[in-house]
Amino acid sequence: MVLLKLADRLLYQLLGNSYYRAARKIRNYGFFLRNQSFRSSQHGMFPSITRCSLERRGSGTLVCDIHGTLLRTQSFFPYFMLVAFEGGSIFRAFLLLLSCPLLWVLDYELKLRVMVFISFCGLRMKDMETVGRAVLPKFFLENLNLQAYNVLASTGRRVVFTSVPRVMVEWFLKDYLGVSDVLGTELHSVGGYFTGFLSESGLLVKHRALKEFFGDEKPDIGLGSSSLRDHLFISLCKESYVINKEDGKSSSASSVVPKEKYPKPLVFHDGRLTFFPTPFATLTMFLWLPLGITLAIFRLVVGILLPYKLSILLGCWSGVNLRVKGSDPSIRSGKKQGVLYVCNHRTLLDPVFLSTALCKPVTAVTYSLSRMSEIIAPIRTVRLIRDRQQDGKTMERLLTEGDLVVCPEGTTCREPFLLRFSSLFAELTDEIVPVAMAVHVSMFYGTTASGFKFLDPIFFFMNPNPSYQVQFLGKVSRQLTCAGGRSSYDVANHIQRQIADALGFECTTLTRRDKYMMLAGNEGVVYDSSKRPRLKHIISTLHEREQKEK
Repeated sequence: MVLLKLADRLLYQLLGNSYYRAARKIRNYGFFLRNQSFRSSQHGMFPSITRCSLERRGSGTLVCDIHGTLLRTQSFFPYFMLVAFEGGSIFRAFLLLLSCPLLWVLDYELKLRVMVFISFCGLRMKDMETVGRAVLPKFFLENLNLQAYNVLASTGRRVVFTSVPRVMVEWFLKDYLGVSDVLGTELHSVGGYFTGFLSESGLLVKHRALKEFFGDEKPDIGLGSSSLRDHLFISLCKESYVINKEDGKSSSASSVVPKEKYPKPLVFHDGRLTFFPTPFATLTMFLWLPLGITLAIFRLVVGILLPYKLSILLGCWSGVNLRVKGSDPSIRSGKKQGVLYVCNHRTLLDPVFLSTALCKPVTAVTYSLSRMSEIIAPIRTVRLIRDRQQDGKTMERLLTEGDLVVCPEGTTCREPFLLRFSSLFAELTDEIVPVAMAVHVSMFYGTTASGFKFLDPIFFFMNPNPSYQVQFLGKVSRQLTCAGGRSSYDVANHIQRQIADALGFECTTLTRRDKYMMLAGNEGVVYDSSKRPRLKHIISTLHEREQKEK
């Protein structure tokens, strides 16, 4: 079938188009103008979406497609690449990249079938569910068409018909855009794994699916692209509007939905890729990988084995950008107790870069850190067990031995938000120094919720120019600590707001449990089989305490 399609398309491109162009050249100029006006009238069969009124649409029904309508990008290849890379493996992603020349010559239906087979063959349904919930929504939101979203948001009932696999788009459409029904191409699966083939119903045909879904009733509004396939689809609606490519090109910046207008704040997301994986961007990543892995190993060895000043010099020479703002105000005033550094949590390397900025060793307390990360850590790490009383005693003991670093959020957050600060640290000492951490990466995220956590430092250092900014905000005055009469919750909230103001972030009341339940479907705790009953008891006890605190 592929060979026949290739032969047919080759003959059409070389012979059919050549004869057609030759025939057009011998036409006179007047007929050319008449032909152009005829094509323009065809192109203007339906009005542009810019003419759609948003008033009194609350009771109306809207139908549209996510591909080519709600999304600004015309190609769905990057989203299949995200499924292949984040849900499958780097080898699956490389195979999909190699198929690009073949995809370029295939028609729409066959192209979609090939991408589905490469991306889904042998993929666990559970992994696809994680990608659809934690990875794809970020890229969907960043490519959401502002005009189409405004029309969709103004209507009461929203139904999406799409030929792309339903499992890729359903969670985003229902959770973020409030779509009531999603009809898409169904995939065949066996024993919890996708086979890579479509179900018996085959590729969804939008106009047929609309007739079957609504029957004799006509939807109020239909949105589509300028393709003939969408024209047939939206012609079955009372009002029909198209999104033209010219409209997007004339105001490409204004057609992007700004973050403050997102239907739901994007606080949590997962995955390793920071960029939109178009074919060219993905090719660039694969070409960078050999050098990136070499650089990551070099940077890790330098940070672990060499003294601070030399590691800073060689690290900056290799492309790591470390900026320090403010000065360390940790004056102990003759006390035996160490200084408690309180910082927001961006990656697992926060305590390491803080120690490097101070040019002195500090101790870091951690939760559920992988054994590999503990082994390669250049600073001392101590595990906490999430028992408030026991953890408090452990941190008090560590403060008597020296300086201590704590991240009260309990987990990392990539977006400009701060999670709720645990108040335990405020009860331990009045020698508190808030530290604001800012991180910038261009290729790979150095955190994960559902992947292999021991690879986090490696992925961070694989970036061409990873950047860390460490900002010391000054020692908290005694009057604003528990020693000055403040409650531990007031102290934690004050420091959270102070760090958020320094970074331009927004404070939230979300917790570690909220993040992991959304991204990974668990509470983010690494269980030890010998201690599982005790850990379950601890988790239930902490949950009861949090409810009382709220």
